[in-house]
Amino acid sequence: MFDTLTQQFGSEDERAVSPVIGVILMVAITVILAAVIATFVLGIGDDIQQDPQAGVNIDDADKSEVEVSVTSLGNADGVAIVDTSDGTFENNSSNIDGNGVLTSTGMSATVTGGDSYTVIAYLGDEPTNDSEPVDDQVSATASINSFETET
Repeated sequence: MFDTLTQQFGSEDERAVSPVIGVILMVAITVILAAVIATFVLGIGDDIQQDPQAGVNIDDADKSEVEVSVTSLGNADGVAIVDTSDGTFENNSSNIDGNGVLTSTGMSATVTGGDSYTVIAYLGDEPTNDSEPVDDQVSATASINSFETET
């Protein structure tokens, strides 16, 4: 009869493997569950900053006059037209009809003159110093597109 029980349930050494594996699995599940709950409770990862995103229409059919208009701000605080050579934004410049910083959907600016420009989306306060690079005035930028105008 003892041989029958040994065959049915296994020997003493063989039966010990299953409880050890079960304990290891239960500990692993508990650790993973605790990590997931801690992530939600402590808000880990909430402060990860995304790149700014905005939708812009650049009408450059006439190379001497390029119109930049905001179609969507997405998560950006605004869009700036930046002089590619020095990284400063064009605000109240003689080359821009309107403001070089566009802060709402539907705003537009017309760019003339023979320079190279980059349109960027930014996060942070509106840049105000047009002699200082935009990257130094805002928390994050993302280049949308570049264009050149002809005189």
